[in-house]
Amino acid sequence: MKKVSSNSGYIGIDKRIARVGIISAKKHDLERRSGRLFMTLYSYEMDYLVVAGGGSGGSVNNLYYGGGGGAGGLRTSYGSTSGGGTAAESSLELNTNTTITVTIGAGGAQASSTSNTPGQNGSNSSITGTLSSGLSFDITSNGGGGGGGNSADGSSGGSGGGGKESSGIGQQGLVGQGYAGGAGSEGANRGGGGGGAAAVGGLTDGGAGLASSITGTSVTYAGGGASNGAGGTGGGGASGQNGIVNTGGGGGGVATSVTTGGSGVVVLRMKTANYSGITTGNPVVTTDGTYTAVKFIYSGTYTT
Repeated sequence: MKKVSSNSGYIGIDKRIARVGIISAKKHDLERRSGRLFMTLYSYEMDYLVVAGGGSGGSVNNLYYGGGGGAGGLRTSYGSTSGGGTAAESSLELNTNTTITVTIGAGGAQASSTSNTPGQNGSNSSITGTLSSGLSFDITSNGGGGGGGNSADGSSGGSGGGGKESSGIGQQGLVGQGYAGGAGSEGANRGGGGGGAAAVGGLTDGGAGLASSITGTSVTYAGGGASNGAGGTGGGGASGQNGIVNTGGGGGGVATSVTTGGSGVVVLRMKTANYSGITTGNPVVTTDGTYTAVKFIYSGTYTT
């Protein structure tokens, strides 16, 4: 029999009569009272970093360079700044015994040809679950845009792909996630650099990514891919090079080989006293003073 009491002030499982009740409390505890097993609940704040997969580079004609792939979108509540130069988002307020589902986006697949083919967008990364208020949350970062080809435009995304070689403009990034790609140049025989989480793509270089210390160590994520220059800091690929995995970096513009974008990453941060240790997906867990960071490079779950 299931029963919810508005007067008892606790959750209980009565081993004798199998009675179950649900309420809110401020301390996480298991205890026995008169033969009953009780579990009280409390809420706490959690910070996050969600980086999507970067886009891949575009191609021109085996000799020149397509546009660089845009970095995966970056959203975070930690620090002062999120992707695209906006203010950091609000922390999550969560009850204990709540499951957060983590999805890691793949990097954009290779362009199908080394001749006039735009790059592919990366895939989205996200965290979803339920807040202590009972409302659902969905923090999604969008995959980076593919770089442009010769006459084929690239794509917008979390950060935008670099412009096509025939003097194309860079594609747009999403507000709160990343910047636009750079412009291509017919005369210079190159596309534009892909946009990054912290800067617009350059004429040849990828846009810079955003540094975060959410794990306790400063790491830069979501750099744009180059056209025929240097990849953006934060995993952006140089010309003809892949974006770095688990950074959300964009792939470099294609010359004689096709490139891929870097896969995304998710980090959750909470006080160590609140860390439950209940995870799937084999995340990397580190401590930073009185805080614990849970870094996912594969999709999985965390139960508060």
